[in-house]
Amino acid sequence: EAPCYIAWSGKNRSPLVRVPSSRGLSTRIEVRSVDPAANPYMALAAILEAGLDGIKNKLEVPEPVNQNIYEMNREEREAVGIQDLPSTLYTALKSMRENPSIKKALGNHIYNQFINSKSIEWDYYRTQVSEWEREQYMKQY
Repeated sequence: EAPCYIAWSGKNRSPLVRVPSSRGLSTRIEVRSVDPAANPYMALAAILEAGLDGIKNKLEVPEPVNQNIYEMNREEREAVGIQDLPSTLYTALKSMRENPSIKKALGNHIYNQFINSKSIEWDYYRTQVSEWEREQYMKQY
């Protein structure tokens, strides 16, 4: 199951980020969220910049989530501070615009071109009429 919540763990595989057993300088980080359609170079640049931003600004690391997030209900997730990952291109773009470290990672030109391109894609997607909509609403009118 692909992660759809923002959390991390050392043991559990359901969070967004997993840090398996610490091995000093050999410790690794597993990021399990990248969409297969994502540009891997842009994704890695953004992930690295976000990590560096957290170190530079001394952001506090939340507690690890060692239970299966998929078995938690919304109230349980909210109680431990687990947020949802963006579930649509629109919410992903909104989140991206609100995060200056993404722009820094990609540079102005790539960032602006990406935002423009994906905004056009979202506008095209949201104006499409699905088969379900046709069947559902044609009956009513």
